[in-house]
Amino acid sequence: MSENATEALLSLRGLGKTFVTQRSFVGRALASVRAVDGVDLDVMRGETVGLVGESGCGKSTLGRMAIRLLEPTEGRVTYDGTDLTRLGDAGLAPFRRRMQIVFQDPMSSLNPRMTVRAALGEPLRIHRLVKTEAEEAAKVDELLDKVGLRKEHASRYPHEFSGGQRQRIVIARALSVGPELVVCDEPVAALDVSIQAQVVNLLRDLQDELGLAYLFVAHDLSVVRFMSRRVAVMYLGRIVELSGSAELYEEPKHPYTKALLSAIPVPDPHTKRKRLVLAGEPPSPMNPPTGCAFHPRCPIAKKGLCDQERPELREVRGAQVACHLA
Repeated sequence: MSENATEALLSLRGLGKTFVTQRSFVGRALASVRAVDGVDLDVMRGETVGLVGESGCGKSTLGRMAIRLLEPTEGRVTYDGTDLTRLGDAGLAPFRRRMQIVFQDPMSSLNPRMTVRAALGEPLRIHRLVKTEAEEAAKVDELLDKVGLRKEHASRYPHEFSGGQRQRIVIARALSVGPELVVCDEPVAALDVSIQAQVVNLLRDLQDELGLAYLFVAHDLSVVRFMSRRVAVMYLGRIVELSGSAELYEEPKHPYTKALLSAIPVPDPHTKRKRLVLAGEPPSPMNPPTGCAFHPRCPIAKKGLCDQERPELREVRGAQVACHLA
């Protein structure tokens, strides 16, 4: 992980996404879901920012909007000083090479009718990074070697590989165009635990070698701690805590972050940790609570404050925390 990340490569400001779930027969929106709600976040050059939270909190939607796979309903995405939200398809084309994504399920990410050589060669041809078939073949062999596979694998199809090998192929495809930023959307969630460590170590090695920046979306807090320099915690579409990785794990400030960390299994059976069990289920994004979205489940919520006023991120002992009582 680079320690020289001083310049924001990706900057999100006021980013929001609303999905219309029901329309009238004339097309008027009758019901909608606020998936992401006014998020501000920076990813510096060469660093990894972890994005964690429960399923449905909006972290994958945020990751897709960050590279314009999804159009934001509001807000701004700035990449290396350029506002991407103002660009059409033609204007975005030069940036597509610089931003890539690795999805959770490698099998659905790969065309089952394409060999590995065809899958890795396609982006090289589209972006005109090779001129001859021989040059393309050499580049594909180089990419396979970079992710720990052999050049003989190039003639095989996706179903002939294990899950971990398929994810390595997806990573190689993302790297084929020389990106600066890779959004990792739950990249090891579909893999066996024994394989997860191999893929995570590969991602770190590639970052050190190529100077990549990662927006690392995951629900496994242990993986996020290992990968990330900073961690953003999301709840119901908003970031509720943003802090350095070590600081967040050692001294969480937000009640929701404390509850998440208390659920991490402790390998030492003699170590006792107090588990913070939250009341109820996460509220529906179709009908969010007033005030702080977390207040119905919060063990320290104060009536008349937390249920009425929505907290904004503020500085609390070196972290950014959206909590009135932190």
